[in-house]
Amino acid sequence: MEYVIDRYTLPEMGRVWSEAHKYELWCQVETLVLEAHAKAGTVPEESVPPVRAAAAPTPEAVAAVEAVTGHDVIAFLTAWADNTTPRSAAAWVHYGMTSSDLLDTALALQLTEASDLLVARASGLVAVLREHALTHRDTLRVGRTHGIHAEPDIWGHRVADFAFAVARCRDRLRRAQDAVAVGKLSGPVGTYSNIDPAIEATVMAQLGLRPADVATQVVFRDGIAEWVSVAAQLATVCEAIALEIRHGQRTEVAELAEPFSAGQKGSSSMPHKKNPIRSERICGLARVVRGYVTPVMEGMALWHERDISHSSVERIALPDAAIATDYLLHLTTGLVAGLVVDKTRMVANLESTGGLIYTSSVLLDLVAAGMSREDAYALVQAAAMVTWETQTPLRETLRAEAAARGQTLDEARLDEACRPGRYVERLGPVFDRLERLS
Repeated sequence: MEYVIDRYTLPEMGRVWSEAHKYELWCQVETLVLEAHAKAGTVPEESVPPVRAAAAPTPEAVAAVEAVTGHDVIAFLTAWADNTTPRSAAAWVHYGMTSSDLLDTALALQLTEASDLLVARASGLVAVLREHALTHRDTLRVGRTHGIHAEPDIWGHRVADFAFAVARCRDRLRRAQDAVAVGKLSGPVGTYSNIDPAIEATVMAQLGLRPADVATQVVFRDGIAEWVSVAAQLATVCEAIALEIRHGQRTEVAELAEPFSAGQKGSSSMPHKKNPIRSERICGLARVVRGYVTPVMEGMALWHERDISHSSVERIALPDAAIATDYLLHLTTGLVAGLVVDKTRMVANLESTGGLIYTSSVLLDLVAAGMSREDAYALVQAAAMVTWETQTPLRETLRAEAAARGQTLDEARLDEACRPGRYVERLGPVFDRLERLS
């Protein structure tokens, strides 16, 4: 069975969700349960070695049986029994269990394996963002709000925000991994009617899972919903990074650029194009991951002790969310590692509005000099509107506006108010914290 598409599936994560690996995990769970039963004297000890030695059934063998039975767990047990010699030993497999005992426990193993891969990738992205931000801790650029030039900023400051965001999501994922590391072996409707709770405790310890505090026929889905929500948050932070790069690569801005390799083509019809295709792909795939949050969360509300309305959703949503998030982290890491930063263009854009980005400091300086805030704001805004309309440098329009009001500006104080470095002098502690970010 394929998830997402091969184009976006990395090998390690693809293996976690492969049908072959799923059946390996099913065999592992069933074998441990059988061994625990045998030690407890519930089933014959001689049934264990043949089952332990039996090869996991192939996906093709299970599919052939399921085509007749219409039940995946029965098909698996039948196909595995076909590999067991003597076949009679297989009669004790699945003893006292219900299908969801196997399905939920093995799913917990898959989710923990997937989490290990995602945490590692997220940590790699944090490291790349951290290094990039520290490299550009002195790279001046214009900060923007609403897409409009605001005040001077540092490019490394913007990237540091992303680094901490990914780190927080990574830590949330670790907590979500713990939330899904829960299995159950309590039989139909979870009452342990044909299986001793000691079997559950023994097997879960061997698998590295916790027994559910309480379960019906299924484990309640809040942990799984949490896990998918965190994957969506990780994907969306990747989107935020990619969106910043897309804006920075626009021709009118031209401060940032994705790596463009030799032989790469940007357009089938316009040879000059260097499009931000990686960033756009990241933004698109993040929507896919977010799209799974609601359907998975709706699996928390089931009929009575269980129904299987969650099952069909999870078979698609969980592998897809894991695979797509894995690929997004991989793609974003490469994007940041190869990012081209044009410092000269950043300075040119910083200066392109004739000093409008200094209005906040000029306003505060006039207030500090004794002018009321209302009068200071009116003066600075009037000068700024002339600069917007005529492209006349702000310092000139400020002088003219002040003269029209019978006032004179202190040129030395104006020099200081229009010095871009003064806006970012207090960012040192941010980068100190970034250096300590693991």
